[in-house]
Amino acid sequence: MSEITAYTPDEVAKLLKISRYTVYEMIKRGDLAAYRIGRKVRVAASDLDLYIKNSKEICPANQLVEVEMGSVKREEFIICGQDAILDSITRYLERNMPNIPFLRRHVGSIDGLLALYRKTADAVTAHLWDSDTDTYNTSFVRRLLPGHHTVIINLCYRMIGFYVAKGNPQGIKDWGSLANNDIRFVNRECGSGARVLLDEKLRVHGINHQSIIGYDHEEMSHFAVASVVARGEADVGLGIEKAALQVRNIDFIPLQKEQYDFVLRKEDIAKPEIQALLSVIRSQTFKNELQGMGGYDLTKTGEILDET
Repeated sequence: MSEITAYTPDEVAKLLKISRYTVYEMIKRGDLAAYRIGRKVRVAASDLDLYIKNSKEICPANQLVEVEMGSVKREEFIICGQDAILDSITRYLERNMPNIPFLRRHVGSIDGLLALYRKTADAVTAHLWDSDTDTYNTSFVRRLLPGHHTVIINLCYRMIGFYVAKGNPQGIKDWGSLANNDIRFVNRECGSGARVLLDEKLRVHGINHQSIIGYDHEEMSHFAVASVVARGEADVGLGIEKAALQVRNIDFIPLQKEQYDFVLRKEDIAKPEIQALLSVIRSQTFKNELQGMGGYDLTKTGEILDET
């Protein structure tokens, strides 16, 4: 077998002078061929050469000067968060500013705030409940972005609760029900807002997480958690009402209304991309779309709730 020269996504990013997230997006869209070796992604040198050649054909040399010197040459804009709302927002932004790559990173609230702190993301969502103050987000933003001025803008309110099998055969009612040793739980990943809420509530109610069957069974989305319960692989999971409306054979037990916000760096507010983002979420067209989707409270959408 002849030797094949291959690159990691990080090496491709360095060669093309773009971010690794852009490389993954190119692979996801099928623009750049890639293959897997186990869990690792690799790009053959020949496929990278082909991508560059095709890009030159799409953008002829006589157009490159205009792209380099015009206002259209911009870095990608990265939005962190997992709610499907962000897909809608991204589509609006792509329509309004087609020359800027708007990318999604499906990470939890804590990872999103850390990305904002490191300046590897531009707009992040958070729904982190603080049991000491019975408030959302502000205390976490202050801790995770020390010394940085931020603006917290509401995107929506969502009802969060338990997913249980149809008819609730285990009779699950509230947080105290998790102390029942016969109940199998399915959890969210560390750093997600749902995981933080669970751990805070367990602390408040004096429930040892080690006593919960399935505490270490982690899924990466509300829909995945609901699906596990629907398949009978767990008796209960925690997530938002929206997912319960879209997964069959489960019931939803509401627990509390959570605040789902955008967190932005204050220094970035005047940037065109941020202004476009705010225009989208404050538009009646966007609000109408979310109302049609159901499961969201839009009474404060687009309002500045706090600054740090």
